[in-house]
Amino acid sequence: MGQFPDDETGDALNQFQENGFDLSKPMEVDFFVAVPSKSSGEYVAVKAEEAGFSVSVEQDVETGEWTCYCTKKILPEYSEIVKLEKQLDKMAGLYGGYADGFGSFGNS
Repeated sequence: MGQFPDDETGDALNQFQENGFDLSKPMEVDFFVAVPSKSSGEYVAVKAEEAGFSVSVEQDVETGEWTCYCTKKILPEYSEIVKLEKQLDKMAGLYGGYADGFGSFGNS
C-alpha cells in the first residue's frame, strides 16, 4: 500500500514511485481523453490547448478508437492530477468524450 488514496489515480502515482520517478519534481504527464471521432478530438484539443496543454489527436490503428492526448508539465500531486482529469472530462463531455487516465515517462 502506498501513500496515495486507494483508487486508480493513487495506484498510478504509486506505480510512478515504484518506477523510480521523483514525485517532488515536475514532469510531463500525458492525460488520455477518449473521443468518438477525429472532429470531436479536434474540438477537445482546441479547448485543452487554451487551458495550457500540449495536444495531439490520434487514432488507434488496431481498434479505430480516437484519443486526444493532452500533456502538461506539472508537479505530480494527487490533488492536481484529479483536478486536471476533472477539467478534461468536463471539456470532453461537451463533445461526447471522457477523461480516460494518465501516464508519464517520468522526469526529464
